[in-house]
Amino acid sequence: MVRPLLSLMGVLVLLGGCSIFSIFDAPDTIRGNKVDAYRLKELVPGTSTQADVTALIGSPTAKASFDPNTWLYISEITHIRIARTPGVQDQAVVVLTFDSGGVLRKIDKVDQDESLPVTVVARTTPSPGTEASFLQQLFGNIGRFNAGGAPSAGVGGGAPSGGGY
Repeated sequence: MVRPLLSLMGVLVLLGGCSIFSIFDAPDTIRGNKVDAYRLKELVPGTSTQADVTALIGSPTAKASFDPNTWLYISEITHIRIARTPGVQDQAVVVLTFDSGGVLRKIDKVDQDESLPVTVVARTTPSPGTEASFLQQLFGNIGRFNAGGAPSAGVGGGAPSGGGY
């Protein structure tokens, strides 16, 4: 009776690392401002205003750098992969373009398939004087401080005052 129970416990522990079973998966995480398709259908170019958009789907995630009339709603769904690193499952950007009067003119959707890969440069900027070796770092503070925190001779100098002027 004990042996089959221990075998079952062992199998369950081994299956705990598998992602085949969704009961062992971490839940997906929604990041940013995900715009639902049914809410997007309620927006009518030429009729809807910035106030209508804000009331319906909320504030934009960002505005275009050089055009405050272009609003970006950026969303990403991530899930936990091996070694607890986040992986992007889905990514979407909704671009709303307004005219100078604040009326919606165009709605665009950009998916993950249309994104461009960005490589992060792993260089560091050199700064002069910081190329200390291991031994310099290890022994660098020897002799820089006084024993016991007492001031060294000559600091604060002069004879003790007699007090009378």
